[in-house]
Amino acid sequence: MKIATYTRFGESAQRLGMVRGDQIIDLEDNGIDGNMMSVITGGVDTAAIDAATVGKPGVDLSSVRLHAPVPLPGKILAIGLNYGDHIAETGSEPPKFQMWFNKQHNCAAGPYDDINLPMVSDKLDYEAELCLVIGRKCKHVPHERAHEVIAGYFCGNDVSVRDWQIRVPTFQIGKSFDTHGPMGPYLVTPDEVDDPHNLAIRCTVNGEERQNSNTKHLIFDCYDAIAHLTQSFTLDVGDVLFMGTPSGVGVAMKPPSFMKAGDKVRVEIEKLGYIENTVVAEDTQTVIE
Repeated sequence: MKIATYTRFGESAQRLGMVRGDQIIDLEDNGIDGNMMSVITGGVDTAAIDAATVGKPGVDLSSVRLHAPVPLPGKILAIGLNYGDHIAETGSEPPKFQMWFNKQHNCAAGPYDDINLPMVSDKLDYEAELCLVIGRKCKHVPHERAHEVIAGYFCGNDVSVRDWQIRVPTFQIGKSFDTHGPMGPYLVTPDEVDDPHNLAIRCTVNGEERQNSNTKHLIFDCYDAIAHLTQSFTLDVGDVLFMGTPSGVGVAMKPPSFMKAGDKVRVEIEKLGYIENTVVAEDTQTVIE
């Protein structure tokens, strides 16, 4: 099942809908109230949603605006150096332990929203990534039970400002610029994904292929990640994990190739759809509210 957070054009209120083909069927209009957080808590009740929406009319996806499936996650955590070929292209040593960093939740953006080219840097890079979202509050989860706490999966782009990223070892600021966490286009429930560790993943910039791999090459898989993180702290409903990127990032090209205003970057993952974002110059106006 595919569940999307969206707004109708001309309206500001975010709504929840089930995507069926090229149509989206509103859940509230069919008796299922709440937002993405309430629907994924404890796992998506796909049977109830199916029963409520069967035979019900929808509207074209092209007539609505899709947002990040979880518009404002409590935590966005991303793992670095999690594909062998990406480690090789960066010249790094394979990690002995999982290497996690935070992306501030203000970076969350919709699947087709614009990406800011920061006024302070021209080293803007892409990273195609598989994302998962937590559906059950959890701690001390063993690997063999980690699948129980995953509400679903979607595409993500761990957009990175490379010069700011390498200034400090935590990566956090260079990974957290506004709009630099586009996600979507919708949440796909685990039953529809089947094996998250055997999905083709691809990235293009202006139609040129830059990354092409498969999640079977993850060093630490989704269940490893949950088992590891929950030894340290609680994962809450709506937390999002970015699972790392394969080789082909712009900074590793010879010479390096960074995104410019006007570029279109697309991330697509088998069974999950695609996100596509246009790079635009950042609005540099001072904001104090």
